[in-house]
Amino acid sequence: MPDELDLLRAANPVPADGLHFRDGPLDHDAERRLNQLRHGSGPFGRRRTRWMWSLATVAVVAAAALALLLVGPNTVPAVAAPRPLIVQAGSTPVPLARMAEIAEAAAADGSPELRKGTHVQTWSMGMSEDEPPITLPVERVVRWRADASRTELVVATDPRQPGRPVLSEGDGGTGLVEDGHVISEQTFGPSWSDAPPESTPPHDPGLLKAYLQEAQHRSTVLTTPELLDAVGVLLDHWTLGAREDAAVARMLADAEGLRPVGRVTDRLGRPGQAYVYDGHGSRQMLIMDPATGAVLGLEDTATVAEPKWGLKAGDVMDYSAWMR
Repeated sequence: MPDELDLLRAANPVPADGLHFRDGPLDHDAERRLNQLRHGSGPFGRRRTRWMWSLATVAVVAAAALALLLVGPNTVPAVAAPRPLIVQAGSTPVPLARMAEIAEAAAADGSPELRKGTHVQTWSMGMSEDEPPITLPVERVVRWRADASRTELVVATDPRQPGRPVLSEGDGGTGLVEDGHVISEQTFGPSWSDAPPESTPPHDPGLLKAYLQEAQHRSTVLTTPELLDAVGVLLDHWTLGAREDAAVARMLADAEGLRPVGRVTDRLGRPGQAYVYDGHGSRQMLIMDPATGAVLGLEDTATVAEPKWGLKAGDVMDYSAWMR
């Protein structure tokens, strides 16, 4: 694994020879690269993990987990990772081409409309060489104002265990907090970026694919796993309208290796149609609304064990569920 310091140096959004180094504003490229670092789409990537915790942090978590297990049978351990979604037996898979048709029909009247900002629930795994992997459940709400400023609210919550203690990471380390505990609440000044994913996404499938390629800073056409990751980045910035949902569905219908598997119920209790891509060591599952063709969620599950990190086949490494 590359040294983390080397990864950070490579991802530096403002190199020393940049035109805007020191106290000047970030240029567009620097702001895009900073967004990659902040939202997990750069060298550390969504596919691997959103956190690589220190051994000290994992020790605190392990102690918290032990305490939970000792308090009695009525307490559900908050560190439990989600299990992979299960396809309903006997359900009929819906081809992505058909889902694209459904999305295009739903977009006929142009509503709902595209809105900047997001509302997303995530479960992200942190790994250490010496301790078992641990999953943090987080809900994030980003809202933009007319002056291009925005607010961001992040809370610790797990819809699978409403009202139960939640494992969270904060200034004091990692430990249990109450369900709905506010991790951060921030207001950011106006953003002047006009580059993807901050710029308005197109609702033409071909143009959208090029937009996502630029957002991911790729010089070559995105592979299917990269395309799915890019859709996740898009949904972490925008709440798509009906026309954009249709463009995403049509674009994914042309992706190689993404196969329909049947109906699932997502982690927010919503019905969905699932599509799977089997990659090298992991399985990505896309969940789409069967009525509108909108993307509901993305799940990344390990299919190969990595004993060094305590990762077992079948572990959910990352899951995002987007809301409207």
